[in-house]
Amino acid sequence: MVTSHPGLEGFTDFEVFGLGTALLVEALVGLLLNGLTLLAFYKIKELRTPSNLLITSLALSDFGISMNAFIAAFSSFLRYWPYGSEGCQTHGFHGFLMALASINACAAIAWDRYHQNCSRSRLQWSSAITVTVFIWGIAAFWSAMPLLGWGVYDYEPLRTCCTLDYSKGDSNFISFFIIMGSFEFIFPIFIMLSSYQSCKSKFKKTGQVKFNTGLPVKTLIFCWGPYSLLCFYATIENITILSPKLRMIPAVLAKTSPTINAFIYVLGNENYRGGLWSFLTGQKMLPRRLKRDGW
Repeated sequence: MVTSHPGLEGFTDFEVFGLGTALLVEALVGLLLNGLTLLAFYKIKELRTPSNLLITSLALSDFGISMNAFIAAFSSFLRYWPYGSEGCQTHGFHGFLMALASINACAAIAWDRYHQNCSRSRLQWSSAITVTVFIWGIAAFWSAMPLLGWGVYDYEPLRTCCTLDYSKGDSNFISFFIIMGSFEFIFPIFIMLSSYQSCKSKFKKTGQVKFNTGLPVKTLIFCWGPYSLLCFYATIENITILSPKLRMIPAVLAKTSPTINAFIYVLGNENYRGGLWSFLTGQKMLPRRLKRDGW
């Protein structure tokens, strides 16, 4: 059972302030970009397409990650976790749910891009809603497991925020992480790699490159790879031999994903970028931006 006010060990006041500031910047930028994405989808009729529903689902999960980071930043400035044991469990569940839903949404978008560009089939509303429900349903399933005893939520090394406890490295954690990680990290990456490789081959044949096929996979691995590697290392070695400072780097890095995703999937999408501009300025979207969902 976690305690309400754990002490900070291995961090100076300046380091705690620095980490809190980094989390705050990540939170505010992520909230701004993804909040605008959600509002634009709600306000601009032309954006409300099945394909953009998947992007909106990604924005919703990334908005949640940013909210989670904001709470962590606030606690870092306080230099303790003020919300007690139940608050820690809630924070851990919320952060894990949003992270898994975000990764799932990236894979779903890759799957949709493959069909739009390689099979020339358009996503229907029924399929988009089904995929979105699955994205959140499977994320909720795995996020609920630690609350039910398979895996545990506890404090991050900074001890001002909560996540999946990898520090024990016992059989409970190992069995949970290996199975969950296979479904929620390895499998999504496989979908993205295969989908974007097919798109790359198609673009090479037609001579029309519609988007960077390597960037989504690279950024997902950049944001979530170090954290996944840290957890995997905990399944084979005593993770506490690594300093708390080193173990905090993957957590802070992962919270850059809401900003990076907004640039790739929203600002890098001509259709959604046009919708954002229309939302912010009141101008109508140009007809060319409505042609093929910006892909």
